[in-house]
Amino acid sequence: MTDVRIAGVGLTKFGASPERTGRDLFAEAGLDALDDAGVDQDAVEALFYGNFMGELAEHQGHQGPLMAEAVGVDAPATRYEAACASSGVAVAEAVKDIRNGERDVVLVGGAERMTNLGTAGATEALAIAADDLWEVKAGMTFPGAYALMAKAYFSEYGGDQEDLAAIAVKNHENAVPNEKAQYQREISIADVVEAPMVAEPLGLYDSCPISDGASALVLTSEAFAEEHDLDASVSITGTGQGGDLMALHDRDYLARSPAADEAAAEAYADAGVSAADVDVAEVHDCFTIAEVLAMESLGLFEVGEGISAAREGKTTREGELPVNLSGGLKAKGHPVGATGASQLAEMTSLLRGDHPNSEYVEGATTGITHNAGGTVASAVVHVLEVEQ
Repeated sequence: MTDVRIAGVGLTKFGASPERTGRDLFAEAGLDALDDAGVDQDAVEALFYGNFMGELAEHQGHQGPLMAEAVGVDAPATRYEAACASSGVAVAEAVKDIRNGERDVVLVGGAERMTNLGTAGATEALAIAADDLWEVKAGMTFPGAYALMAKAYFSEYGGDQEDLAAIAVKNHENAVPNEKAQYQREISIADVVEAPMVAEPLGLYDSCPISDGASALVLTSEAFAEEHDLDASVSITGTGQGGDLMALHDRDYLARSPAADEAAAEAYADAGVSAADVDVAEVHDCFTIAEVLAMESLGLFEVGEGISAAREGKTTREGELPVNLSGGLKAKGHPVGATGASQLAEMTSLLRGDHPNSEYVEGATTGITHNAGGTVASAVVHVLEVEQ
């Protein structure tokens, strides 16, 4: 199998852009990624595109060919949907394609347009990632679902609102210098704890925003990168995907995410590394409790110990294991179809040394990304390493 190099990355600013279409957003990210890679559109052999709610937000299905046209690529194009893990899955499929020699250059990414739906409309659209028959029709929304998971965690392992607040504070601080982030402002523990409650124990600042945005990566084989003298020092060396039952009430655990456990184990084995080798992580913190569950699934902390990591300074930008230096979904934003690929774009920049927060991981060689769908019924994990 060939190594998979990340030759270029592109991101729009995440935030509220209700006047911009999905194709407009993805064209910006895709063209920026191609420019960053120094690769022409004609070299792209396939487009793998992640999107979740296009039919609801834009009355638009069959988006693969539409996005290929938007970015000027004449190649087969496929849309992947796995709720908030849509572009993470698209990356995983692109990696397989390149590894087994089917293609040398793949443009992969995702986009989501959400703010044009308004808060109520976006909440309703997001809810279809849950079990419609047994959860949505009973009034379940994702803030409520993650609140149940947080309560279960507190009951089983301990922790409180201030532990969660420390995660939000950390991620907002990380987002301040990131020009792509939706919220480039600091908040305090008091801001989080005293904010309006959304679903106890999760308040307004425990929750990621509704966002518009797009992300893209140019992935190439090692042979193509070397033949064309590309500056592609970061490789995807491990990929894993896991799954779980959709409805929370059908699961054995509320305070664990087995799908992410499976994805992490597979990705580590694929890369030939372990959690101890990880220098920096980007994880799916749609709610503050989700960051805790993600870190424990990745083996970065023992089960029950992730809750205090931010408050103890272990996962801050100056800590022993920085987590979500981009600002995470919490502060950078969460245009769901774009999120998985955006995590890899941020991690690539961090490892290359051209991210505004790269100074905090100077010399880092191994990063990991964790992308989840729904209440982690889907999970995708990627290991990125700097070529030595």
